[in-house]
Amino acid sequence: MKLVLASTSRYRKSLLERLGLPFEAIAPEVDETPEPGEAADALVSRLAKAKAQAVARQLEDALVIGSDQLAIVDGEILGKPGTEEKARDQLARLSGREVTFLTGLCLARADSVAGASGAQMEFELIETPVRFRELSAAQIADYVAREQPLDCAGAFKSEGLGIALFERLGGDDPNALIGLPLIALCSMLERAGLPVLGGRSG
Repeated sequence: MKLVLASTSRYRKSLLERLGLPFEAIAPEVDETPEPGEAADALVSRLAKAKAQAVARQLEDALVIGSDQLAIVDGEILGKPGTEEKARDQLARLSGREVTFLTGLCLARADSVAGASGAQMEFELIETPVRFRELSAAQIADYVAREQPLDCAGAFKSEGLGIALFERLGGDDPNALIGLPLIALCSMLERAGLPVLGGRSG
């Protein structure tokens, strides 16, 4: 069965490559605008499922992975900063604080999504709490200049120099913080008949 990642994120592609399974990445073309009054957990769940479904409807006999992530501080959703100035502002706000990252993971079978209502999907929502160190303006500026985390919610890359920003990490899977919870995904793939460790020869 074909494996497809409903994302063009280089971070998610790099994570999925770790599993050693051949896959294709397809842009999901999903409107990510929050609905009025939509809670963060509802938003990340809806978008992860919508991404998987949008791509699965284009395919036959495939497993499609959809994922979405949000960072929340004081009940407010943090988006991607986009500029160095906004990245510095985000990190200044996060200094000495605890932030919750919500990562939604959905696995959909393409042969069941046509018609939508009876789609065969599995979904999991993973919470990752992160405690930031007390950071000076100089430390924040140095980090942003060196790593340019402009396309990352929360303005950091935990797989790189961003680890120096943290006091501690919670959660069960550090990959969830990067954008694709591989531990949960491995279990989903096995249940769907595509085990990562399948005893393949060669």
